[in-house]
Amino acid sequence: MTREILASVLEEIALLLDLKNENPFKVRAYRQGADAVRGFDGDIVQLAATNQLTGIKGIGEALRDKLHILASSGSLPFHQHLRAEFPPGLFDLLDLQGLGPKKVKALFETLAVSSIAELKLACEAGKVAALPGFGAKTQTNILAAIALRDKFADAFVLGTISPIVDEMLDTLRLHPEISRAAVAGSFRRAKETVHDLDFLVATQSPALVCEDFTTLPQVASIIACGETKASVRLHNGLQCDLRAVSNSQFPFALQYFTGSKEHNVALRSLALKHGWSLNEYGFTATAKDAPDVPASIHEEPDIYHALGLDFIEPELRENQGEIEAAAAHSLPRLIELANLRGTFHNHTTASDGLNSLDEMVAEAIEMGLQYLGIADHSKSTFIGNGLDETQLLDQLATIAKLNAAHPEFRIFAGSEVDILRDGTLDFDDSILSQLDYCVASVHNIFNLTEEEMTRRICLAMENEHVTMLGHVTGRLLLKREGYPVNHAKIIDCAAATRTIIELNCSPLRLDMDWRWWRRARDLGVLCSINPDAHSVARLHHIGLGVRLARKGWLRREDILNTRSRAEVETFLKSPKAAR
Repeated sequence: MTREILASVLEEIALLLDLKNENPFKVRAYRQGADAVRGFDGDIVQLAATNQLTGIKGIGEALRDKLHILASSGSLPFHQHLRAEFPPGLFDLLDLQGLGPKKVKALFETLAVSSIAELKLACEAGKVAALPGFGAKTQTNILAAIALRDKFADAFVLGTISPIVDEMLDTLRLHPEISRAAVAGSFRRAKETVHDLDFLVATQSPALVCEDFTTLPQVASIIACGETKASVRLHNGLQCDLRAVSNSQFPFALQYFTGSKEHNVALRSLALKHGWSLNEYGFTATAKDAPDVPASIHEEPDIYHALGLDFIEPELRENQGEIEAAAAHSLPRLIELANLRGTFHNHTTASDGLNSLDEMVAEAIEMGLQYLGIADHSKSTFIGNGLDETQLLDQLATIAKLNAAHPEFRIFAGSEVDILRDGTLDFDDSILSQLDYCVASVHNIFNLTEEEMTRRICLAMENEHVTMLGHVTGRLLLKREGYPVNHAKIIDCAAATRTIIELNCSPLRLDMDWRWWRRARDLGVLCSINPDAHSVARLHHIGLGVRLARKGWLRREDILNTRSRAEVETFLKSPKAAR
């Protein structure tokens, strides 16, 4: 039993109840419970197994009982009975972009569609378009979503597998025959999606460790198990490979298996210029008269130092200038999680959040932050229960009272304001001028051309009250491609208008893409690492945002929310053009 299994079961119960048209408050309670399980700072599995969950926010009495049964017995009859009411393949439909519980239920009841294969056939036959509430456009979108799903069938989102990686590493590090353990590959480099996981251990008993790796609780099946390597498939379908090496080989193996391939090719080429070959086992002299290979390689940085380079952080290893910068001693000092002082773009129950304003503030204080920005949706986002002018002004008054009650903490009152089709905003300037800040985002009409969408966004940034641009492309990783935009023009406009661009670190977004942040940094565009949190648990996604900011070569000084509360207050009060 793991934390992720507990949370996943609660999330699935919420979906099943939604399919049954149960009370929405009951559905929300299970979703809040899943977030609480993921965000709890402690051994939630042990507490659940021993029935000690009393007093944890987001977990009421009914959920406590169910989590206790699940953690102590390994299954939950309530969940199993609910699942038995639906065909197994039905749950895959819910992963498709644009299909919520109501549409899935309609497809099931009217067309007997209970799998993605059946849905594809129904769409190709034109049956879905004929259903009330669907139509030809929805049918076309469903087929596109199915094609996208097939394209990313073996990929996983970085943020969703991070808890699994942490759990597996914790277990490996407790093994008495393992002296060192790490995860390598694209996960270590903070790629937004990964296809597999690469674990590395140092041990004197490789065969035993490989065998024990195949028995980890996350493992569903064994692909292979040898003397120094093992491959398994987890319950979620992700393949994991383990390599067991000696302690002296560990630094070399960690560098090699972290990659990227392009980075390693460039590094090996540099080694050859020194008269050495470099692989996952160590340095080797290429000729008898070659210089002696370095003898004091104990940690990964020693490899880089031996080649005359500063240590290159894993996130930068994409062969995009990092080796040249390391040789010139000009690598940036990358941002660290400890640098963050607060965050912006967060939602409450006033719009579509799962937690109240009070609960979001309490969690931010518990996290040690100095400030929190609240930006609930504006009125045009119907699906997000957006606030109208009166509701927003009422929220501002409430935030003012809370600020008076928390003199050591600051709540910044904002709004995530829709960018309308013509580039105007969902609130007029008389409302926007009363906010501490404004996040401008696109939430609808995604079918514009790249030129039209770019112009729309740039017009919004020209408004003096727009503090930052939200999720630049609107992408949902592995679910929905972003709408077309000209990143270069948007970054240039942000620089010219002194508009901040957010790094939306919701695991499904990670938007703006890391490949564009170096250009933004060099043009003086500030970043704000925003979790777009719709619950207290999702505030913690700022850690994921830091990883992606590092991958984008960002430093502490490039990010707004590394500044102190007083500095941010001064910044937000100053005219946009003067920032």
